[in-house]
Amino acid sequence: MYLPQEIIRKKRDGEVLTDEEIQFFIQGVANDSVSEGQIAAFAMAIFFNEMTMPERIALTCAMRDSGMVIDWDHMNFGGPIVDKHSTGGVGDVTSLMLGPMVAACGGFVPMISGRGLGHTGGTLDKLESIPGYNITPTNEVFGEVTKDAGVAIIGQTGDLAPADKRVYATRDITATVDNISLITASILSKKLAAGLESLVMDVKVGSGAFMPTYEASEELARSIVAVANGAGTKTTAILTDMNQVLASSAGNALEVREAVQFLTGEYRNPRLYEVTMALCAEMLVLAKLASNSDDARNKLQAVLDNGKAAECFGKMIAGLGGPDDFIENYDNYLAKADIIQPVFADQVGVVSAMDTRAIGMAVVGMGGGRRVATDSIDYAVGFDQFIRLGEVADENKPLAIIHARTEAQWQEAAQALKAAIVVGGEYQPTPDVYRQIRAEDV
Repeated sequence: MYLPQEIIRKKRDGEVLTDEEIQFFIQGVANDSVSEGQIAAFAMAIFFNEMTMPERIALTCAMRDSGMVIDWDHMNFGGPIVDKHSTGGVGDVTSLMLGPMVAACGGFVPMISGRGLGHTGGTLDKLESIPGYNITPTNEVFGEVTKDAGVAIIGQTGDLAPADKRVYATRDITATVDNISLITASILSKKLAAGLESLVMDVKVGSGAFMPTYEASEELARSIVAVANGAGTKTTAILTDMNQVLASSAGNALEVREAVQFLTGEYRNPRLYEVTMALCAEMLVLAKLASNSDDARNKLQAVLDNGKAAECFGKMIAGLGGPDDFIENYDNYLAKADIIQPVFADQVGVVSAMDTRAIGMAVVGMGGGRRVATDSIDYAVGFDQFIRLGEVADENKPLAIIHARTEAQWQEAAQALKAAIVVGGEYQPTPDVYRQIRAEDV
């Protein structure tokens, strides 16, 4: 028999906790026998003393096992179960193309996604801009759509990693969010509860990233790879660039429109293409659906070219309550703003930097994200046709097109965008994909 306060004391004093002690504490979090004050003290003790890798694995597994862990065996998918998770960014619409592309290559992607958080857009908010799309289906429907379309993207159900929900809520109000051990366990407990065989983690680097520096992003990536593999799920992390908006758009309906155009070949932003291909290729290699990265890229290009990836996306949308003809007629279904006008820079010059986080907050300011959880979202607002780092802003090349509801909102968004984009000065290029971190690297 353990006492929560003794476990807290042990961690406070910098000692290493046993698997059993961690399991006992997290069970107490899940069944409410551990108080909010004790969770706060536990999180603070970890914050100051960190956890060893075995402790992180034990914490992740205990949080994963605090609720339902999905078992897909009865579905007989006939292929590997794979997924991707991102630390979040602006204009990061990769999930909407990646799921269907991997599905078209023989993988099964039961993706449990989140809403927007702070400056980052949420995959669920994007999908809810599609009329009728149901992000909370029954587990039966979730399984059936995954089997039929090869991919289903839904929201987290209350019975997946419930201990994480309580721990996160307490961390949020006790200044213990930014700790590698706690972040690792929080991200992975939810993902691993989805019954995955392999996972690719997209860890962002740059001005719109969750972690403040490249070094911190790499440390998080290494922790995730070591812990996930230690918990029995084959995992690779890829460090990708978030020093500028990833897609050409930022805003819910605008990003869905861009995802459809990407899948059908109507328009593919080169950076978005490179990052999406890198993530998809690693998923295929990990799942043994391709022998190496080049083989994977050839297969992925083929399902983009022959329309199979777009077909999987359409099947998923119809299966989860959206329109049957969404791919063909997406423009008829997605909300449009009242004022759609370009914003130009105040001077001519090369775009040398972007405060990507500030651009994300500008979308939130327009109503395209939430300040508090109860806010409703305006799916139509946002930006598209973003200028890129290294391009010249002049009277012919706007910084972006603003999609706003009112003239006042347009003006406010224009000011925010001008303040967030540096025109003039020296541009230092950064790679779209920095590096991969595999199990053997940690």
